[in-house]
Amino acid sequence: MKILSAIQTREADAQTIREEGITSADLMERAGRAFAGWYENKFTTQRPVHIFCGPGNNGGDGLVVARLLHQRLYDVQVYLVGEGNKVSPDFQVNLERLPQEVKQHSIKSAADMPAIPAASCVVDALFGTGLSRPVTGLFAEVIAMLNKSGACLTAIDLPSGLYTDKQTPAEGAVVQATYTVSFELPKLAFFLPQHEAYVGEWHVVPIGLSPAYMSEVKTSSYFITQQEVQALLKPRKKFSHKGTYGHALLLCGGYGKIGAAVLAARACLRSGVGLLTVQAPGIGYDVLQTAVPEAMLLPDTNRKHLSHLPDTINKHNALGIGPGIGTERVTKTLLGQLLATANAPLVIDADAINLIAGSDKLKTQLPGNKVILTPHPKEFERLVGKTKNEYDRLEELREFCRVYSCYVVLKGSHSAIGTPEGDIYFNTTGNAGMATGGTGDVLTGIITALVAQQYSLKDACLLGVYVHGLAGDLAKASVGEIALIASDVIDHLPQAFQHLTCHQEVAR
Repeated sequence: MKILSAIQTREADAQTIREEGITSADLMERAGRAFAGWYENKFTTQRPVHIFCGPGNNGGDGLVVARLLHQRLYDVQVYLVGEGNKVSPDFQVNLERLPQEVKQHSIKSAADMPAIPAASCVVDALFGTGLSRPVTGLFAEVIAMLNKSGACLTAIDLPSGLYTDKQTPAEGAVVQATYTVSFELPKLAFFLPQHEAYVGEWHVVPIGLSPAYMSEVKTSSYFITQQEVQALLKPRKKFSHKGTYGHALLLCGGYGKIGAAVLAARACLRSGVGLLTVQAPGIGYDVLQTAVPEAMLLPDTNRKHLSHLPDTINKHNALGIGPGIGTERVTKTLLGQLLATANAPLVIDADAINLIAGSDKLKTQLPGNKVILTPHPKEFERLVGKTKNEYDRLEELREFCRVYSCYVVLKGSHSAIGTPEGDIYFNTTGNAGMATGGTGDVLTGIITALVAQQYSLKDACLLGVYVHGLAGDLAKASVGEIALIASDVIDHLPQAFQHLTCHQEVAR
């Protein structure tokens, strides 16, 4: 699903108005109804509602919401913020439509700002997506007071003061929303960790923007939906066998970190691979043979570290390397040999990424269009260097993928998948309970299994991160976030794939 810029969002509004022969006020009414419907499902009428409206169209949205919530028997009060009298035409239309029973307050200075009870709900309709300068002056003072009120803050479309698709200036005030309700599509800002304190928990409500525009508009940012992932999932054929689903090789584990190999191997097997071989240091032989009996094992001649490539290296459909391998010199040599000689696609994680990050030679050996790297933020920083902010980091991600013709899964709350074409896809599954050791090893196993089954590298990334996060969400429902461990994610992979398969069959 596409993520639009602020300019594209306005274009989508304009084309919808032209195609349907409606006014901008009609579209504002539609947006207000969508927000009010969400609000009614979320909050009871017992909590008073304080709606703060700026002079533009976001304020107009707030006035529509005020009228509709009043009609639904909410105790609504409206606060019109601004030092002047200039307002947008649609704001004026909806101000005139506001019932007299709805209390209006004019805020022209900080002294006019009322005390907001902590038990009440506040709706932020000060600014929308069109903001082009930092919020200062009276509006900044109002935002500061709202943030300190302790009330539940819900932002219409975008928290006021936050830029949609570029870095927000540090000197500007930004609403710290509890909830953000976006129209039609989420905003790019929602997917960046630096905005968590402002966006809160975000939701999307449809308002029927032009399908033609949505289909034709060009973008390089996307988010992954369940429907799209289900379309990627390949059904199993009746007359298939283990060879049909590929033979993967995982090069994992080291002294004290054989558990990483166990996690990657178990996840790989649970993700549908036909055959799995694991090469690990000799010290891991008994552990792996016992913990993962379905996998074949190639014990390295070195007991503590990976040091030699197997003779069968080019007989596999996918190769995964990195979890738990360490950064010993012999392992670095092995990695260089692998990059230089492997024919199969590579999934590279953890210490293998650290080794590449520390060697320009290894970077240049990355085979084009055959590699998926799965770094966490610190590992990615080692690859490309520090960035000023997360927007710059996204651009570094695009550039790295273009230069090395590779795919990168930048792991996080909304894992960002970069492609050689410069596109970025954000994942929409997963939870904070997955912030625990070993979940990255699980992802390596999942993606390696999908590549071995002849999914394209792009599809393996999209499906892999989604099902990994979905399994994490199912695990959270079972054990909670605090107690969740990587093995719980593996244990819920069958349910995750079953969930997608069942919904896939219903869709057909």
